[in-house]
Amino acid sequence: MPQSTPLPAAALPGDHPPGAPLPGLAVFDFDGTLVLGDSLLPFLARVVGRETLRRHLAGSMAGAASRRLPRPRGLANALVKAGDAADADDDFKTAFKRRLLRRCLAGVPLDQAREAAAAMAAWVRWHKPLRDTLLRHADQGHRVLVATGALTLYMPTLLADLPVHDLLGTEMAVDEDGRLTGEMVAGNCVRAEKARRLALWMQETGPYGRRWGYGNQPSDLPFLALMDEATVVPTAH
Repeated sequence: MPQSTPLPAAALPGDHPPGAPLPGLAVFDFDGTLVLGDSLLPFLARVVGRETLRRHLAGSMAGAASRRLPRPRGLANALVKAGDAADADDDFKTAFKRRLLRRCLAGVPLDQAREAAAAMAAWVRWHKPLRDTLLRHADQGHRVLVATGALTLYMPTLLADLPVHDLLGTEMAVDEDGRLTGEMVAGNCVRAEKARRLALWMQETGPYGRRWGYGNQPSDLPFLALMDEATVVPTAH
């Protein structure tokens, strides 16, 4: 089962008695769906500062553009120069994010990252129509899951006041000294990977009755395809 982060603010719907209707499930993307904008850069700015973040953005962009990728057919064994061979399976966005997280978070004490996470509460600008939709699902007794590429370092803080039961997100590794390594534990929880994790999570925690999904296109279309009712939300900025 993919690692999910339980959120203590909301009690799970009650046990499912024999013969009763199956519980509903509502799955929400976060950035650009539940909130206006993207949460990663504001968090990283709180960790390393704005000027340092600007430098790391430029370096990560250049590194992602020159990452190692397989050559076209006929030159299958040749690789583009520079970068890490492990990036061969990354799309550009994930290659960029991987480098940015390494530059910004490697060696950062976990306590420092948690302080930055606490400061993120002031950043949140809720997308009210979607926040209201989430509250309605919770009021109707549906299980509420947020599935996001955002980091589990700060997401519990941002969701603390909402009736969200579970979180699937991008987890960062911590070394034995309590410092972040800058590496994603199990990859980037976006697009097809988000859908894969969600499918496994539903298999483990279900069954469910009706399943509702809310996300952006094109990035969330893979997980929305798993839902009975899928709502494509124009990306909220």
